[in-house]
Amino acid sequence: MNKWTKALLATAISASSLSISAAPAELDRVITVVNEGVILSSDVEALKKTVTLNASAESLPPADVFEQQVLDQLILEELQLQEANRLGIRIDDSRLEQAIEDIAKERKITVTKLRESLKQTGISWSEYRDQIRREITISEARNAQVRRRINILPQEVESLASQLNAKNLEKVQYKLSHIQLRLDEDAEKSERDAVAANADALASQLKRGKDFATLALANSKGPKALNGGDWGWLRLEEMPTIFADQIGNQGKGAILGPFRSGVGYHILKITDVQGLESVAVTEVKARHILIKTSIVLSDEGAKRQLDLMLKQIEEGDKTFEDLAKQYSADPGSAVKGGDLGWQTTEIYVPEFKDTVDALPEGEISEPFKTVHGWHIVEVLDRRQADRTDAAMQNRAYRMLLNRKFNEEAQAWLQELRAGAYVEQIGDTDES
Repeated sequence: MNKWTKALLATAISASSLSISAAPAELDRVITVVNEGVILSSDVEALKKTVTLNASAESLPPADVFEQQVLDQLILEELQLQEANRLGIRIDDSRLEQAIEDIAKERKITVTKLRESLKQTGISWSEYRDQIRREITISEARNAQVRRRINILPQEVESLASQLNAKNLEKVQYKLSHIQLRLDEDAEKSERDAVAANADALASQLKRGKDFATLALANSKGPKALNGGDWGWLRLEEMPTIFADQIGNQGKGAILGPFRSGVGYHILKITDVQGLESVAVTEVKARHILIKTSIVLSDEGAKRQLDLMLKQIEEGDKTFEDLAKQYSADPGSAVKGGDLGWQTTEIYVPEFKDTVDALPEGEISEPFKTVHGWHIVEVLDRRQADRTDAAMQNRAYRMLLNRKFNEEAQAWLQELRAGAYVEQIGDTDES
């Protein structure tokens, strides 16, 4: 039953009550018209009740201010629900039940206990379910519209990742071993070539497992040569800059070099690390075909196109690669036959991530929808990889996304409100 129907029914009940009682109790009434929807007095009272239950009496504003705050929030919620309806967003019961289970887990109680606690506060289970469904619907609409407005440049990610990495490395200690092959800057070309070749050969031996101390004693001209090249434990700020520049997020056992300085060639080994958190992740190699909806192509039409492509692939008439090159609306991957490369699924939008995570290798998904359009996706392979650097970049991306999302969400809400028809019943003001 939509809000207009509720309002008309409330009016009809009130009118029929007049013939029975001279002083009928008001059941419900329209407070505000918001585009094609309405806000009822019961909506206002319900939200006031919820806020009051979650706040102390001392923290509540004066009654008139409180009333206006509640009404402003309901107007914004109604506008977002209308946007969700326009986008065709629906939250089914299974997703709603999962959300409620998650809420109960966060509170470290069972769903049964949650129901009991709500009953004690005077909130019915049906009211609570409606409110949670409403909140999820609003969140989906906001995510869909705001994400389209966000543009994050690679340079922004790199810059923030570097700052985060430097912060994380402040307390990390490295146990370093060092080989230095001396070479004067004015040396003849033949000598330069010989020293460079020797440096390459030593690095190759070390990577094959040759003992570092033995090679350092025999070849190094560095200050720690007699100690087998051992520099001991150092933080980044304590070691020579030329060493620190090579470290990055390298972990235990890494062989760095050979690299050149004014005094010759250097080879480093990180023999141990304290305080460095490495990140092992699952990478997925997938490919997809994207069909975008438009004025002339509906959701049903896009899905039908992908269903036809699936049939062509299954029957061997077409290959996934050929169809992606011909039809996919993702220009970055279409030229590569839909190939998205090796990626962690965290970079994908939620619906795409969930589908890829659940899909076995070698299988093609059924058509599904994201904020970008309709997709089919195939998981080609999975692997474990050390993605410490990538994890830092992902963290930087998420931080930037959260910052920009909050900014753009506020701008989007202001635009929704500014473009809406809002009339408070009984008032002369209209916006």
